[in-house]
Amino acid sequence: MLRVPEETGRRFEAAMAAAEVAVQERGYYRKWLRYYPDFCGKYGRGAAEEASLEPFLEKLASKNQSTAQRRQAAQAVRLYFGMSGTACLPRPGASTRGAQPQSGNPKAPSPQDPPAVREGPPPGPLSPSQPASRRAAEPRIPRPDGGRAQQSRIPPPQGAAALATGASRVKELDALRNAIRLRNYSPRTSETYVHWTRKFQTYTRSKPPDQLVTEDVKGFLTDMAVRRNVAASTQNQAFNALLFFFRHVLGREFGKVEGVVRAKRRRYIPVVLSRAEIDRVVAHLEHPFDLVVLLLYGCGLRVSEALDLRIQCFNLDDGILTVHDGKGQKDRTVPLPKALLPRIRDRFERVAAQRREDLAKDFAGAFLPRQLEKKYPNAGREFIWQWFFPAPRLTLVEATGRYWRYHVLDSDVQRAVKRAADAAGIPKRVTPHTFRHTFASHLLQANVDIRTIQERLGHSDLKTTMIYTHTVPSRTLKDAGSPLDLDPKTAERDPQP
Repeated sequence: MLRVPEETGRRFEAAMAAAEVAVQERGYYRKWLRYYPDFCGKYGRGAAEEASLEPFLEKLASKNQSTAQRRQAAQAVRLYFGMSGTACLPRPGASTRGAQPQSGNPKAPSPQDPPAVREGPPPGPLSPSQPASRRAAEPRIPRPDGGRAQQSRIPPPQGAAALATGASRVKELDALRNAIRLRNYSPRTSETYVHWTRKFQTYTRSKPPDQLVTEDVKGFLTDMAVRRNVAASTQNQAFNALLFFFRHVLGREFGKVEGVVRAKRRRYIPVVLSRAEIDRVVAHLEHPFDLVVLLLYGCGLRVSEALDLRIQCFNLDDGILTVHDGKGQKDRTVPLPKALLPRIRDRFERVAAQRREDLAKDFAGAFLPRQLEKKYPNAGREFIWQWFFPAPRLTLVEATGRYWRYHVLDSDVQRAVKRAADAAGIPKRVTPHTFRHTFASHLLQANVDIRTIQERLGHSDLKTTMIYTHTVPSRTLKDAGSPLDLDPKTAERDPQP
């Protein structure tokens, strides 16, 4: 099996991201891209010729590859055909087995705007051959407004090849993404709903959309619970995705979905750290990840909310932090810990210094939410719109030839927290979200009213916040009798902070 050239691999990663191939399926797409030139070399066909695709699929069929696998292979090869530039697969018959990787390891391209976006070194003294950052494995960098590259998709094939390429669902998946975008749902919701729609397509063996019925949904959900043994939340997520797909794409309702084997719901008690354990983890974190974690714990933020912070979100005079576009696109305010004010001011100075350097290199600005960059073209260069945790490297938008700045990736925070927890010897499963759980639990332990905690966490339902009553020791009396029989001093509660 031939090794794909490094430049081709980088471009292929960008093509998969632009086509919104599910992350868990990209490994299979890479495999087919290696098999295809191997086939062309053995049978004397041109890897760059689309006429070689159908014989390749016929060969896979003779090897007992399923229809879904052949469709996936065709999709991968057509993604290669649609790639722009001079990158190519190995020439037929030219083996690159055991080839050594090229010097350097540039960052994989990451589509942000048409036609493509890749992360690279800023202009000026940095060399294009400079080694990339440790995030080279990341397939893409999401836009801050949740947008996707608006590249034209590979046109669906006609005739006999249509079945093998899965073109019958391209129209429906595009309609699904558009329906989600129209309702202003988050990009993660779009990815999740497309993922489950693809899974449902595989389960139904790509049955034509107009032939899908409620029984197909019942069978799919039951299969998830019985054969795959998924969690109840996962099954509910798939149900909601298919409900949305039927209602807003196919234009019809489920009807009653009865007789489905439901996954057993288990109550999950969040992991909570002690204050000493938090201090040990923070001590093993480098800047700026230590400040990220302190904001997660000190303000009860989600990791996405912390990384989305901009300079204008901080009101240092009043000690207030405003969280914009939190979960459910809701805004809220939380108190800023006084202990963090010196660190926050220091962070302001670092961001200001970095901005001055960027402006000296014709910096386009920080990525802006939604369509603000079109409405206010120069707003991204203003200090108030800079990310509080900017990414260490600039992102090149090839459509404009200019460099923009994104924020630190959540995957970087997750890796940093895991390494710090391991180094600190914490015998618990620690993730960035653990510090949000700990925030709520410690406030509850300090007798803070649970409704106040609910507001600071941004929970819509108090039932969600009530889970934290199980993470702290109970301080209530059982069978205490009537309050008239209690000592008045013990019956009085301490005033809430």
